[in-house]
Amino acid sequence: MPDALDFEQPLLELETRIAALQSEENLPRTRDEIAKLEDRLARLRQKTYASLSAWQRTQLARHPKRPHTRDFLKLLLEDFIELHGDRLYGDDAAVVGGLARFEGQGIVVIGHQKGRDTREKIARNFGMPHPEGYRKALRLMHLAQKFAKPVVTFIDTPGAYPGLGAEERGQAEAIARNLREMAALRTPILSVVTGEGGSGGALAIGMGNRVLMLEYAIYSVISPEGCAAILWGNAAKAPEAAESMRITAPDLLRLRVIDAIVPEPVGGAHRDWDGAAGHLREALREHLRPLASMSPDELVAERYEKFRRIGAFEEASVPGARA
Repeated sequence: MPDALDFEQPLLELETRIAALQSEENLPRTRDEIAKLEDRLARLRQKTYASLSAWQRTQLARHPKRPHTRDFLKLLLEDFIELHGDRLYGDDAAVVGGLARFEGQGIVVIGHQKGRDTREKIARNFGMPHPEGYRKALRLMHLAQKFAKPVVTFIDTPGAYPGLGAEERGQAEAIARNLREMAALRTPILSVVTGEGGSGGALAIGMGNRVLMLEYAIYSVISPEGCAAILWGNAAKAPEAAESMRITAPDLLRLRVIDAIVPEPVGGAHRDWDGAAGHLREALREHLRPLASMSPDELVAERYEKFRRIGAFEEASVPGARA
């Protein structure tokens, strides 16, 4: 098991025993033992991944072998043509996007891109966009609106880059502008949280008519470590913070922050890219179809109502205040 996490150690031990026995598979007794161990492994896998904590899901969402946006583009789309630059400052490699076809339908696709090895992680800024990344995304959304193409976004970022250069070039303004423009975009938007959905860095490309999450993805206003550091002054309390923040897909579906959960193969998307892409293909097909029949006015109105419904509050009367 590559890059096994702490809670996966019992599974790793069983897999190691099975691998050792497979070299003696020609013996009938050995084959019987392998069959028993494989059955035990399958049951243990099912039990382990059916009862993951929020912190364990966070670890899966950040797994180094988890498929990133460019991986999903190769597995799901045809004729992808990447477009670069924000026509203002430069090209941000932490955001990729362009034109593509999904099952023959022309779409505009945008997503965060993390790196695999050290060199690519640095080049992609660990998936944390600068303002020019969000402005590039907005340029592509306007292109989609102009040619009446749906927008599909893949969210996977720890958050927007908080560096000095990003702040000097208007990081907050770029995110705020995207939120405003996406709210009024007159074409369908479908957003998928594939890994980490970190704060405004995620929301800046996440205001969709439909928002989906992969089963082991997370979506939060701050990282569990950041929350723990603020509340307890100790980032080591991140597992406790993760439980309290309600950042998992089941929690967010119950809170109506997202619209659907896309199942992952047992063990997570990093174990079976093709299986994960297959589930995501079915979800995209299911949710894009009804959006295609809606008018621009209906799309904008529905998107507005969707985000207005998120959260709950009570209005309390103030003693002595005028009605």
